[in-house]
Amino acid sequence: MTVGIGVTGATGRMGREVVAAVAGREDCEVAFAVNRDPDDERVDGVELEPADRFDALLSEREPDAVIDFTGPESAADYARACAETGVAFVTGTTGFDDGGLAALEDAGDEVPILHAPNFARGVQALVNVVGQAVRNLPGYDVELVETHHNGKRDAPSGTANRLLDEIEANGDFAGRAHGREGEAPREDGEIGVHALRAGSITGEHEVVLAGNDEEVRLTHRAEDRGVFAAGAVDAAVWIAGRKAGNYDFADVIDE
Repeated sequence: MTVGIGVTGATGRMGREVVAAVAGREDCEVAFAVNRDPDDERVDGVELEPADRFDALLSEREPDAVIDFTGPESAADYARACAETGVAFVTGTTGFDDGGLAALEDAGDEVPILHAPNFARGVQALVNVVGQAVRNLPGYDVELVETHHNGKRDAPSGTANRLLDEIEANGDFAGRAHGREGEAPREDGEIGVHALRAGSITGEHEVVLAGNDEEVRLTHRAEDRGVFAAGAVDAAVWIAGRKAGNYDFADVIDE
């Protein structure tokens, strides 16, 4: 079966990568590609549609899934539209507030929804390893540093927050300290969190665990955005036709 995929934000950094990733596979095809302000007529040979036709395109083209990398507000709107038309929704958008996350949860009552802050398979492996490291090294100081391009809006990144959740779930910590300035000695049990924004860096996350006169550094570095697009397409192909619910990229990796 060829999976039809709708793509939002098609002229953005990730949207272009997703269109190219779908075009390079035999098990799926682009059903449509939309953008709020389409500067180009085509992306990788695919004709662009205005984003205000999204709802109509869901009915006209009947995609099996939609892949979204846009912004929190638009992603929540797209998820609601997919829920109303019975289309699976995959999003790598980050920076949601509680209302946006609730919108995704609600949409999951009607259709399969997969939200992941990172679609690199290596990041999922890092999440798994970090939890084990924290359990094996109780009492060690933990710091997290994430680095992205200078256009990224949210900080810490969605991936960093996912790693922080995993760290806290596997150890006894007092809270998160975001950066340091002036006289700021390290407090017992805190997790130091640092966000760097520079140049065109695709994405890097490093977790440092230090204590007992030793240190462990766990790092994931993405060298090309294509790795995220490939994972998102894997997720869309996997989720198409599944029952309604809220899924995670770990579900794709673990099956």
